[in-house]
Amino acid sequence: MEETVGALWHKLITGAAEQRYPQEAVTLEGISKTAGIFFRALGGDSGLSVRATSATEHGARRSLLRRIAGSGERAELTWLDEDTLRLPAVLDILPQRSLNRDLYLWLIALAAVDEPSHTAWVVRSQQATLTVFDRFPGIRSRYQRLLDATLALRPDPAKLPEDEAAMEQVIRAALTNPGSVDKLPRASRPPHPVHLWLHPNPPRTSPLQAAPPPAPGEPQQEGDGKSKKTNDTKRQAERVEMPDNKSPFVLFFRAESIFSWAEYVKANRPTEDDSDPGADPAADDLNHLSVAQDNKSVASRLRFDLDLPSAAQDDMPLGQGILLPEWHYKKQLLQPNHCCLQPMIARAAPPCALPHHLAATARRIRSQFEALTPARVWVRGQFDGTEPDLDACVQFTADRLTGHAAERGLYRAHHYRDRDLACLMLADLSLSTDAWVSDSARVIDVIRDSLYLFAEALEATGDRFSLYGFSSLKRDNVRFHVLKEFGEKYNSSIRGRINAIKPGYYTRMGAAIRHASQLLAKQQATQRILFILTDGKPNDLDQYEGRYGIEDTRVALLEARQMGLRPFCVTIDEKAGSYLPHLFGIGGYVVIRKPSELPKQLPLLYAQLTR
Repeated sequence: MEETVGALWHKLITGAAEQRYPQEAVTLEGISKTAGIFFRALGGDSGLSVRATSATEHGARRSLLRRIAGSGERAELTWLDEDTLRLPAVLDILPQRSLNRDLYLWLIALAAVDEPSHTAWVVRSQQATLTVFDRFPGIRSRYQRLLDATLALRPDPAKLPEDEAAMEQVIRAALTNPGSVDKLPRASRPPHPVHLWLHPNPPRTSPLQAAPPPAPGEPQQEGDGKSKKTNDTKRQAERVEMPDNKSPFVLFFRAESIFSWAEYVKANRPTEDDSDPGADPAADDLNHLSVAQDNKSVASRLRFDLDLPSAAQDDMPLGQGILLPEWHYKKQLLQPNHCCLQPMIARAAPPCALPHHLAATARRIRSQFEALTPARVWVRGQFDGTEPDLDACVQFTADRLTGHAAERGLYRAHHYRDRDLACLMLADLSLSTDAWVSDSARVIDVIRDSLYLFAEALEATGDRFSLYGFSSLKRDNVRFHVLKEFGEKYNSSIRGRINAIKPGYYTRMGAAIRHASQLLAKQQATQRILFILTDGKPNDLDQYEGRYGIEDTRVALLEARQMGLRPFCVTIDEKAGSYLPHLFGIGGYVVIRKPSELPKQLPLLYAQLTR
């Protein structure tokens, strides 16, 4: 009963204290795709992802009702860091849905033109506002509507102490007439949050050393192995030392609890095996999270297939390895000989036939692709050919009788419409391909079937093609699996190599693309297509994650285009829209929403690309 009354009181007092309109709310999740496109279209850094911000303390004066309710201490404001544009997860502070949506668009525009500087927050915010007006005049009318709505939410200067009232008046003047204010007057408290500007003091990443990555081969998944929705909200945290719990004066049991031998189980359980369903709400209530590392896995699973196999069981290396550069986006430097790529070929890959469950689909695809094979056509009006062109001869005779005969070709000859192209398929064989997409198939099984049908289709057209796979374990072990080279004929041996593919380690995509580009660039063809098949972002253990991996991959793709190659990506990653446009551009990739459809869709995508 007490809990029920308390919950009702909390709901009542909080609802009265907070000026929000949940029925008119707009969520970041609902406009995430639009937000990313709009940010880049206005000139924002295309390498930044869009994610939810965290609420931060503002320190401004609160009303009596808010103090009673214990609310209004924190606000979700927009800011930029080196990897991310952070926007509020929900906007419901304005009374109309259209205004809340316009507020998202305004904040995105402001972030797109904002440039780091050492000027005061109030000056920088006004400069950014004027820049938006200058570059995008159509947004000014939206700003005026937002200004009228947000000024109504701000505290009344008449009800504030003199120093805070003066500061509030200056902020109102800066919002109403951007560029008119050069500094804020001093006050005993910070100003009330300005929802039309970016964060005055955005949280920064802690300079403390990050936790070391997991050991090679250690799976990174939650204890129960179930898929859980990721909370992308950024929270403020500090790194602390893990308590050792070794105090001799603390008892972990009551002395009167005496166990018999049968009841006693030796178990030291300082952490819970199962995830806490209340962890997210608890984290939202905390101003700071304290993070410690105890070097222990929680509810870990033994995964033998993640260990590096012995040399006798591993795939066979081809050569001593190839040194490749890697792009460091912070240094804006291409680091020479930074990665070692090792070409490999399956050691145990006996020749095999096409799997029975693909036979019917393969026959249908082969018949469709045979229509793309080079066709023999007659070319008329030639000066030299295999036989006379009767139509040209008749026309020439008629012209000569009328006295208008001109020299012309009187023969016809056979010519072939040659599909002068070469394609290299590069498949991601990382650890994530061990995930299940259905009750009967994993991602690696879908990729295997896709490679089978892709090879069957290209064999039917006569196009030159090669097949490779890759995974990585840090920069000195990029594994490049040879499935079919350009000079090899597609046969049962190639199918045996395809059948032998298995989940590897991580996804150092830049190195794999660079080597694949070098192989494809050697082919003499009018069209050279670099087909990349993946299920996620570039990542590896040694800093190759986030923007570092994205930017290295982007530079590798730019290098491929400079070689005259055409990169194209096919992915089953549902979140690919947040990073693939930056890598491949509009029209340079496709997302397969249903992974089980990938084997059938892949050959059709190739046909569309090569028409």
